[in-house]
Amino acid sequence: MTRIGIIIGSTRPNRIGPVVAQWVYDEAIKRDDAEFELLDVESFKLPLLDEPKPAASGEYTHEHTRKWSEAIARCDGFIFVTPEYNHGMPAALKNALDYLWPEWNNKACGFVSYGSVGGSRSVEQFRQVAAQLLMADVRAQVMFTFGHEFDDDRNLKPTEASYKSLAATITQVLDWTNALAPLRAK
Repeated sequence: MTRIGIIIGSTRPNRIGPVVAQWVYDEAIKRDDAEFELLDVESFKLPLLDEPKPAASGEYTHEHTRKWSEAIARCDGFIFVTPEYNHGMPAALKNALDYLWPEWNNKACGFVSYGSVGGSRSVEQFRQVAAQLLMADVRAQVMFTFGHEFDDDRNLKPTEASYKSLAATITQVLDWTNALAPLRAK
């Protein structure tokens, strides 16, 4: 069965990424056309990129890289839950992406973002990185804005539009994931 990783991209203390990701996961598992897995970048404890060879080689010397590689390799596609920090994606998430290359190739990805303007600039930056990693990013996305979909900037309060956007994001990720399956099989 198709497996989609829901990746929590923030590692900072008091982050709300796990709350947002749990909402995504809880909605996603209502479907019967895929399996979903929560993957928290924080739990992999990746230092600043410390592999001596380029990621494209697939040759990893550190255990933390091998564990991250295994987690990403077993997924067929992804939904990234990302905040926006200073008009971009969190450094920890970019670092986690840079650790690997073949594991990302020919997989679809979608985004659930949050921040003062819904995390939209983080996703725009991310789309450029996804293209280099040979990932197909989908158009649909969910954006949560502080002061609107959060109560006291901590408690998620999804709107009806958020639920519809998430359903569209999941559907597009699955459609593209399935369409890319022949490329992953090579």
